[in-house]
Amino acid sequence: MDMRDIAKLAGVSSATVSRVINGSTLVRPETVERVRKVIDEVKFFPNNSATTLKYGKSGTYGLIIPDITNPFFPEFIKCFESIVVEHDQEMLMATTDFHPGRMQQTVRRMLIRKVDGVALLASEIETEPIENLIQNRVPLVTMDRGPIGEGLSNIAINYRSGMDQAIAHLKEFLHKKIAYIGGFTGLTISEHRVTAFIRAMKRAGLEPRSEYIKVGDYRVTGGAAAMTELLSLKDRPTAVLAANDLTAIGGMRAAMKIGVSIPSDISIVGFDDIEMSDIVHPPLTTLRLSRLDLAQAFFNALECFKSDPHRQGEQYMVKTTLIVRDSTGPVPRQRSSR
Repeated sequence: MDMRDIAKLAGVSSATVSRVINGSTLVRPETVERVRKVIDEVKFFPNNSATTLKYGKSGTYGLIIPDITNPFFPEFIKCFESIVVEHDQEMLMATTDFHPGRMQQTVRRMLIRKVDGVALLASEIETEPIENLIQNRVPLVTMDRGPIGEGLSNIAINYRSGMDQAIAHLKEFLHKKIAYIGGFTGLTISEHRVTAFIRAMKRAGLEPRSEYIKVGDYRVTGGAAAMTELLSLKDRPTAVLAANDLTAIGGMRAAMKIGVSIPSDISIVGFDDIEMSDIVHPPLTTLRLSRLDLAQAFFNALECFKSDPHRQGEQYMVKTTLIVRDSTGPVPRQRSSR
């Protein structure tokens, strides 16, 4: 069944059916109601490919994430898809799994599907794929990358407020030996988070120590390995901030495995506030990055390009907030001084 069949059943022209499907205001309300009733009765689904060819719009936004196994991203996808569907649009998702080489293939897929814009949460960004999108009039919105331009906007994460809160919280517990476990080196998001940690330490009057700054991989295994290194130091830290919650959970696992108690022996702070962070034992103190706020920012940024895909992009900001739970506590008395 196609639009011609719907038109016959509703007693209208095919053009009228097309206008109703595409939300045109040129059709009388009673006609719209009659056509939609027929569509519902026969369970007709329009051919989006034909609509794309006619109007040059697919009604689809692309979403590229780095790691589907990290609970943060499925939680974000749920929020983003909900917003997109609410606005009668669709979402096409892809993941890079932290492999830069996959970006070119993913962008090609997005171009073939003629998406109306791309939300890019992956940090491993090559210049060529971005240029391919912009040249093909497909707007791009990145996260924490920085640069903006024609057809290119960015969602910046406000690490400063959250990091300042986290360091102040630990300082209230008299912690001075504070370590940091980051993510992959070379990624902009990793650089931004470790820089925010170092600056927050200095603003609090504390000196970040190079031996306390470790590289992770945003996963449980990387957090466990980095925490093992920290706990093997002769002068151990009394508190640890992690680049994300999975890293923090891995650090907790490594500590408890060798009998180090949390928070009695060492305090741990995560980043993201995934649902799991309130379930682990002890519940994880963490910096919350709202998935709903982030998803709304991406959608708003993409929508701004609808009238002109080549318009100058903008910088958007999403804040972080400290959520205090049970993984942080007073510094061990016998180790309160340097």
